[in-house]
Amino acid sequence: MRKFVEFVGGVVLFGGLAGVVRELTGWFPIMGFTRALTENVWFLEGREILANVAIAVVGFAIVMIADTKRRT
Repeated sequence: MRKFVEFVGGVVLFGGLAGVVRELTGWFPIMGFTRALTENVWFLEGREILANVAIAVVGFAIVMIADTKRRT
């Protein structure tokens, strides 16, 4: 179960970082699973970079929580 949680956290972290790179440079047009969130939620309009950074931070937190559970 911990490996699955780490995998999910890694995917969320990668998605958030890819979203930041996409917003800053225009690369990664295919990595759009965070774009669906940032373009379709009205209060995130104009705050796409902040939303992607928050997604990356949540992914990092998930990975760290899974790692903490492994060590106890």
